[in-house]
Amino acid sequence: MSSGGASLTPRNPSGSSSKVNGSGSGGDRPKSHRKRSSSIVVVQKIEQSQEELLDQAAGFNANADWVNHKGAWVIHVVLILLGKILLDVVPGMRQDASWTIVNLGYIAISYLMFHHVTGTPFESNAGAYDQLTLWEQIDEGAQYTPAKKWLTSVPIGVFLISTHYTKYNLGLFALNFGATFFVLLPKLPLLHRLRFRLFSSGGPPGGISGTNSPYPSRPNTPAVPY
Repeated sequence: MSSGGASLTPRNPSGSSSKVNGSGSGGDRPKSHRKRSSSIVVVQKIEQSQEELLDQAAGFNANADWVNHKGAWVIHVVLILLGKILLDVVPGMRQDASWTIVNLGYIAISYLMFHHVTGTPFESNAGAYDQLTLWEQIDEGAQYTPAKKWLTSVPIGVFLISTHYTKYNLGLFALNFGATFFVLLPKLPLLHRLRFRLFSSGGPPGGISGTNSPYPSRPNTPAVPY
């Protein structure tokens, strides 16, 4: 006690006075979470329910089973040769240009048919294949089957032939190689049932489960009283 009757302020052993509502620790500050911003590329994995798997096993998929029938493999060669003959009829058509057009045409048709269109034109499967492409329906999704090996080797063979007849021209080679790589990429088992979507903004897209980021990029803006 001092002579004037004023009480002394208790001090910490370190010599500094204690702070009740100090802002140094920030331990009691609630953390905020912001939603993920828009992404350029979003990868979606196609998952199927148990009911869809049972429907696939119970029914006959006429949309994909024709690939294993006799003559289904030969038709690719027939269409390629037919397209080549039709192009050769055009006056002034060169061999390098005709084989490049055949290669690009076959790749465009095969990609649209096997990797772009989903579902089946039939209603006998109760919508079990609505989310799957024709490539994913072949052999019930099994990899490295004879049909899939054949469908993979055909664009490679057409690419090699077109490269030979273009006399390894750099521009035509890059065009044919890029197109062939584009159609072979979705055939890889690593990309089975994956969907790539560009410029997806906002929250998680349909079918993709997303969570907020646990680490806020910046603290909340303090409220300004009016």
